[in-house]
Amino acid sequence: MAVMTVDRRRGATVLLGLLIGMIGVLLSAVPASAHAVLTSSDPSNGTIVPDAPNKVTLTFSESVQLISGKIRVIAPDGSRADQGDPTAEGGRVTIPLRSGGARGTYLVTFRVISADSHPVGGTITYSVGAASTPPSADETADVKVDPVVRALIPVGKYVGYAGLVLLVGPVLVLALLWPQRLSRRGPGRVIWTGIGLVIGSTVLGLWLQAPYTLGTGLFDVRLGDLRDVLGSTFGAVMLVRLAVVIAAAFLLRPLLVGAGGESKLDLALLGVLGVAALATWPLTGHPTASPVPGVSVVLDALHLAAMAVWLGGLVMLFAFLLPRANARELGAILPIWSRWAAAAVGALIFAGVVQALIEVSTLDGLFTSTYGRLILVKVGLAAVVIGVAAYSRKLVKERSAEESPRGLRGVVLVELGITAVVLGVTAALVQIAPPRTAEAAQTTATSQTVTQTLTDKTMSLQVDIYPATVGNNSMHLYAYTPDNKPLPVVEWKATAALPAKGIEPIEIPLLRITDFHAIGDIALPQAGDWTFKFTARTTDIDQTTFTMTATIS
Repeated sequence: MAVMTVDRRRGATVLLGLLIGMIGVLLSAVPASAHAVLTSSDPSNGTIVPDAPNKVTLTFSESVQLISGKIRVIAPDGSRADQGDPTAEGGRVTIPLRSGGARGTYLVTFRVISADSHPVGGTITYSVGAASTPPSADETADVKVDPVVRALIPVGKYVGYAGLVLLVGPVLVLALLWPQRLSRRGPGRVIWTGIGLVIGSTVLGLWLQAPYTLGTGLFDVRLGDLRDVLGSTFGAVMLVRLAVVIAAAFLLRPLLVGAGGESKLDLALLGVLGVAALATWPLTGHPTASPVPGVSVVLDALHLAAMAVWLGGLVMLFAFLLPRANARELGAILPIWSRWAAAAVGALIFAGVVQALIEVSTLDGLFTSTYGRLILVKVGLAAVVIGVAAYSRKLVKERSAEESPRGLRGVVLVELGITAVVLGVTAALVQIAPPRTAEAAQTTATSQTVTQTLTDKTMSLQVDIYPATVGNNSMHLYAYTPDNKPLPVVEWKATAALPAKGIEPIEIPLLRITDFHAIGDIALPQAGDWTFKFTARTTDIDQTTFTMTATIS
């Protein structure tokens, strides 16, 4: 009974650090951010086109998947203008439209899933012929997430990370460092707990993905919603994780019993399954949407593996080996473990630094974004724990095998506590958009079409300039009568000037597309408030000249 009480106390102490990290996750939980952005659309947001298009195209910064019934085009009279199912190819979504659309303003609402499994939503408008009051949608496409679902997602991810820790490191220690005379019952319970946590986290993640992507409540999930999740890339990867962990559980039984039934082939298969399981984490997160996804997936899997080996090994060292192994056994185990820990720390530093450089992309991003600041917190905590680990290695080298390992247990406990908090920061990071996403959004915001309508008593001229940035720009000119009917133009002329910087008027070559529509291209060499002058001749003797100012960034 006394031995059982001591074991329970040890187990409670080991779990204390993990609970500290869980509290960190809860305190740092923030609204989930969409990690893909709409970079362009055709027709462009806010523009007026002369004729009704037969489709709407949305282009995102990364590949996306569709959510059934979450993309709509609403006509000016409030009816549905879309026809048939939209299609997605990479980051481009195509929405087919009914033919013969009425004049007026159309509303496009969308909600899709980005490559890293986060929902992306929003609205755009465009007008046919002339603008009108935008129609209203029955439901909003903005990315709203139920607060309970939002809080449970990082908790579920933390539970999965904790399961990895209690599974990977303990299995390696039990297979390669465990003294034959010691009982495997305690480590076996730790490993089964790890398996249970990974399976529970995976099932919870599959359940939460439905209300997360749909914006519904935790218990508003229907069978069809779960079927859609299982049919997505996210669902497929999570099912692979479940299958791999369950298969590993069967192979682990001889190792946990300790009867010598495990073979080298079983251990090799366990290694393959471990690599496959670790790969499922980056395949449902930021690395898949990275500029170099292959590199990011490998780095993230390496990062997770090093964390699981190091922290899981510390759990075994603190809870079982240091209290139970004799001096001779510790003399053989600790130097080997010290080398393992050094290798794991090296892998953590390498993978973490490279991955941070990819995700943050700029030095400013480290200090100006929540993602970057959490990276800095993680680096600071990692530096502390590396210092503690270095002191631990020093103790191992200087301490004779006959000395008590009590001091070493205290150092290991500190390592456990700090690394558990690092685990919590990692779980929070996967819910926050990296700075490269913000940069894509900022680029999109500064690369929108400039649209102005110039009027007088004889004509209404609509001017579209895209992307309104330094460099090559496209221009569309549409001529209408004062009552918004197409007005034929015989000849078009246009110039662009930047007086503030001494740039004289530059002639813009224009090409007539229809009687009332002309297009042109011009390279604008500098940013500033450009002055554009347009002349539209409608008869041999009648012409109208307009002047406008547009900001080019």
